[in-house]
Amino acid sequence: MMNPRLPGAGRVISLPALALVLATGIPAPAAAQRAPLPARSANIHVTSHIPLGARLSVTDVVIEQDLDRPYAYVGRMQAEKGFDIISLADPDHARVIYRWRVPNEELHQGLGGMDPKYFKWKGHYYVVQSLQFGQGGPDGDAGAVVLDVTGLPNTDKIREVGYVRAPETPGGFHNIFMYKHSDGRALLFATVSDIHANVYDMGKFVTEGQDDALVAQVPVPDGAVSPSGRRRGYHDFYVGFDPASGQDRFYGGGTGGYYVYDITDLAAPRLLTSITGVSGIRGGHTFTPTPDGRYVVAETEYQYAPLRIFDLKPGLDGEVTTIREPIGAWTANWKNLSHNHEVRWPYVFVSGYEDGLQVFSMMDPTNPVTVGYYDTYLGPHKAGMCRGNICNGAFGIDVRNADGLIVVSDMVSGFWAFRMEGFQGWDGHGWGMPDISSAQNWDHGPDGAE
Repeated sequence: MMNPRLPGAGRVISLPALALVLATGIPAPAAAQRAPLPARSANIHVTSHIPLGARLSVTDVVIEQDLDRPYAYVGRMQAEKGFDIISLADPDHARVIYRWRVPNEELHQGLGGMDPKYFKWKGHYYVVQSLQFGQGGPDGDAGAVVLDVTGLPNTDKIREVGYVRAPETPGGFHNIFMYKHSDGRALLFATVSDIHANVYDMGKFVTEGQDDALVAQVPVPDGAVSPSGRRRGYHDFYVGFDPASGQDRFYGGGTGGYYVYDITDLAAPRLLTSITGVSGIRGGHTFTPTPDGRYVVAETEYQYAPLRIFDLKPGLDGEVTTIREPIGAWTANWKNLSHNHEVRWPYVFVSGYEDGLQVFSMMDPTNPVTVGYYDTYLGPHKAGMCRGNICNGAFGIDVRNADGLIVVSDMVSGFWAFRMEGFQGWDGHGWGMPDISSAQNWDHGPDGAE
């Protein structure tokens, strides 16, 4: 189930080989027909590329923020249920150093490993890999697996801590988010098959086990329904601190739109504002605020949908009961759709499915402008998952703030690391913003928190 040393990992695949991998998922012969060159802007440069294997088996990616811990984690699904650990000690020659696969992998139904995250607690580093297994096999109640990875790069020291289980809502966690709360706790937010998000105290989990680790739930507001009348839970979310108000805030995309809660007191989440009734939005997906919490970038999971930009101020100020119109929108190609994104003001880094890595500036939120791109996907149009076969290509994205390294996970072509000219790192203070993003300060807590 575990193979810590993999021969040949880290090689850069040729374009002919990449073409055949995209089409079949198997290595190409030397005489294969040459593939088209990837579309790219002159300011985006590949530092590493690792093909990871089976077609449509790669999911999300996260990179550790400490330069002394140069590791990225890539979720694996379907034919490869688990996750891979990639060393970026030499960013120009990234390599897979460890693979975790669920025991008795062939017996497990469903997708497998989806969303990896990591956290630090009392001097130890942990990776949390979300899992989705169906009820036709084992571990249908497993939401995530947790491993202690403090000993890296020595893979012999990796230790499995246990599974986060949700027996009341089987089916696993599609998305997760790790957050350092202003009260000091390391919290795991997880989507479940119900009309709320589960919240787990991971410090308690790694020291005391599963019992009592579930500490809160964030609801979908009463009355929230999709246009079809269905009432479902969250698909994705972001959690961040707001220095101006002193609040920990939850930004959730789900049934009917998007919702912002004050979760400073986890026992009593308070709805602050919402985005609902917007033309073209049946339900929310990825939902990310700017560091100051005023603007949000909102994604929806259907073909032709742009990323929409909303101004939360009228809702947060109580001027409107819900926000119904975006102030801006962006798309790489109107025939496609974007999946995940990371905000590092003024830049938004996008994993754009068939459009690969995309970067745009929202310095003017009403007029976002593309500033860089590299197409990691050279396969055919509409040859993927999701309704209409639209989901294929660049799945996940993350940014290391210390030096600006960009990592992308592509469902077919594997793992990529990039540099963007002029972007050597990110600190919100350099842009007149709070130093707040999805990257957590595990030692000191959120910027601006007392």
